[in-house]
Amino acid sequence: MSNPLANWWRSHQFNEAVKSQNNRVAKQLLKQIENSGAKLSWQQKLFKERLQLEKLLQKKNDRIKEGDRHLAELEIQLSFGQLDDSLALIDESTLFPDTKLIEYISKAFKLIECDASMIQCTGIDDKVFNKFEQHLAGFIKNEINKLTREKTNIDYLLKQAIDDIQKLKEGQDPQYSFELSPHIYLMRYFLDNVYCTYLAWFLVYKAGLLPTKLNILDIAAGPGTVAYGLGLLLQSSSDFFSMPPMHISYYSLEQQKAFQYRGLQFWRQYMEPQAMNAYFRFDTSSIFDGENQSKRLPKKFFDFIVISHCFFNDEERREKSLQIYKDIFTSSLNDSGYALLIIQEKKLLKPYNVRQVDDCQQELSVVKQFVENLELNLVWYKYLSSTDSRKSNYNFGKFARENLPVQKFISPLFRQHFKLHYDPHYGLDDYVILAKK
Repeated sequence: MSNPLANWWRSHQFNEAVKSQNNRVAKQLLKQIENSGAKLSWQQKLFKERLQLEKLLQKKNDRIKEGDRHLAELEIQLSFGQLDDSLALIDESTLFPDTKLIEYISKAFKLIECDASMIQCTGIDDKVFNKFEQHLAGFIKNEINKLTREKTNIDYLLKQAIDDIQKLKEGQDPQYSFELSPHIYLMRYFLDNVYCTYLAWFLVYKAGLLPTKLNILDIAAGPGTVAYGLGLLLQSSSDFFSMPPMHISYYSLEQQKAFQYRGLQFWRQYMEPQAMNAYFRFDTSSIFDGENQSKRLPKKFFDFIVISHCFFNDEERREKSLQIYKDIFTSSLNDSGYALLIIQEKKLLKPYNVRQVDDCQQELSVVKQFVENLELNLVWYKYLSSTDSRKSNYNFGKFARENLPVQKFISPLFRQHFKLHYDPHYGLDDYVILAKK
């Protein structure tokens, strides 16, 4: 047989062995495929990663028996190729990565590692997100219907909020201060941002860095997008292992009280009945308010301080906010804590006068400079994209229709209120950056 045909036949046999859970044969075939020099498929890569992690787990168990537990845990962290020996070691208070859950999420979201720092994502966990989106659409529709009965100027209020949020498309910063701004945000950007934060928490979990006792500060929290992303990830895990007792303390720092209220309202309706309990604390104030924000927050308390999409287009506000963020990291992040930064591609590159590039070294240089400007140390980063290129896709609409999951329950509301004749899709164009003090 020719090499291409032989490679195809080995891959077919490998897939059948995996389906039948014949790991012995699958291992043999994987070794043959690697020896042939053929490029591994995503399923073969996942199986190889699973074998490596299982080997490390066994080594950990052996070392634990020998009393050398800390060394075993360090080896597991170093196996990710992203963590250094300055990081906190995995212990009983940390969720240990489950290889089957990692494989399931990677397959459901169609995650493809384009290179060391870029992941393409064109899928979704339908089981979790369809139900979530359906309830969200019902929640928004009920709220708008209620307001329609109460107010005679509902169309004007909707237009105010829509015109404000559309400023994002023009490279401006919305005010988010109008009466229906929370409803319009939930309709337009909430699902995309929850989708992104879900994957950000997945990367943290995969790296073995997600504690069971978790104190989170969410800066510019909106309706609690970061909490929803984590909550849905934990829902995805329910079919794979019994979740140990989780204690989540979520501190929302947000200027708009209405965003916090609507977010909590929907959380109580949807997330709490799913056995997702978390302690919420609300600080309704702007990061730009007079007194230094860092003085008002708990000291050395948070395991994660998350800034998701709160990086400004306006240069003056951006520079001022970065200084405030630095102060907060210094005063409120605990000694073993992490900063989790989620920033859109253009907002990361533009301030450094860098256009979209496929040069990974130039990209790494920008990310390091960005992190250093916040007086942090880079642990790792990933660029999450719907496409397989860092360069602009000039026919993205066609690409989305053919490749990306549609927001089918939100789409009717989106078409009705935004007066646009296409359906929104789940999409990504964001850097997820993990850093430490």
